[in-house]
Amino acid sequence: MIILSFKENGKASGEIPDTSFFLEGNNNNLCFLIHGLTGTPKEMTALGNYLNKNGFSVAAPLIEAHNKPISILKRKTWQDFYYSVKQKLLSYINKYENIFVGGLSFGALLSLMLAYEFPHKVKTISCFSPTLFFDGWNMPKSRIFLPFAYKTPFKYYIYFKEVPPYGLKNKSLRAKIAAYYENSSISDNSKAHLYGYPVIPVSCMYQNYLLTKKIISLLKYIRQPIQLFQAKEDDVTSPRNSYFIYRRIGSQEKELIVLENSYHIVIADQERVEIAKKTLNFLRLHSQKDN
Repeated sequence: MIILSFKENGKASGEIPDTSFFLEGNNNNLCFLIHGLTGTPKEMTALGNYLNKNGFSVAAPLIEAHNKPISILKRKTWQDFYYSVKQKLLSYINKYENIFVGGLSFGALLSLMLAYEFPHKVKTISCFSPTLFFDGWNMPKSRIFLPFAYKTPFKYYIYFKEVPPYGLKNKSLRAKIAAYYENSSISDNSKAHLYGYPVIPVSCMYQNYLLTKKIISLLKYIRQPIQLFQAKEDDVTSPRNSYFIYRRIGSQEKELIVLENSYHIVIADQERVEIAKKTLNFLRLHSQKDN
């Protein structure tokens, strides 16, 4: 659903609780997990807990302005978003022998940027539903007009309101999100720390587009081992996204896993346990290899 609104703030537009987390492991390996655009570090909880129970330290930072009213978030740039996670990574970079980056959706693109900038510190990349193109089956047909909106100030006042299935095939999880999203206004942040913002500003989608252009230009220079997970029926961003990265990235070691029973938020959906196990095996394999 598309909404046009010039209203900046509402009664529920205060700061959102910071749900970033750090879990100390028992070895010299750090998993650095980045949530999605307009999302929350809570998205990384199940995967983070699983990796931590198996010895890895886990850091899941909050992307810049994702605890602010939507009126602030929508005016940030991809460089702002990237700088915030980069600074957090730098706070850990000399404390661990091996650093593994991973991210969901937009967070996957930020992970690729970190791998490019820190080739000697970032050992592997895990991309969960990487979002280069908004071409999933549930995206409105009007998205074809996005390039025109990007060129105008209207991008700050047009929003995509989340609609079912909210990136989830799991019905119980979907119901929890629906209870918040269906009755929320643009400025309702009351449960954004749990489920993410109920709308996506077109200006943020524009920043995703700009970061995509940057990533595409850098893919051939990124050479770390990579694993990509994408749902066959991703409602937001089709498998084309992972195939695009797989075919162009400079990595010699690469794996693409197409999931049969999930939608966009794969790390919280029906196959989350399978994903966690495959990710753990991937990280263990490369934590044992020499730098």
